[in-house]
Amino acid sequence: MLGPVVDDETRCVHYRTPLDVIAIEFACCRDFYPCHLCHAETADHPAEQWPVSDENERAVLCGVCGHLLTIAAYRAADECPECAAPFNPGCKLHAHLYFEVD
Repeated sequence: MLGPVVDDETRCVHYRTPLDVIAIEFACCRDFYPCHLCHAETADHPAEQWPVSDENERAVLCGVCGHLLTIAAYRAADECPECAAPFNPGCKLHAHLYFEVD
């Protein structure tokens, strides 16, 4: 996990509520970061979004149980399908920063 992580459930200095428990593998570097701000501050390159055609890539990590979700499964979920940890519903507002959107 890269970026300024503050605990072992992938929370970072930017997003650290009880619901902020995912990290995303960025398409550009294949490294996991808790958020777009962590990538912007830490990576030496601009972020690239996952193309719609890659929706079956396992690119989202549940920080609670370590389960890897596909992009499609994460975008449709309100909680981890493995451990039922709730995800932050506000993250949907930032989807365009990580994924191409229809």
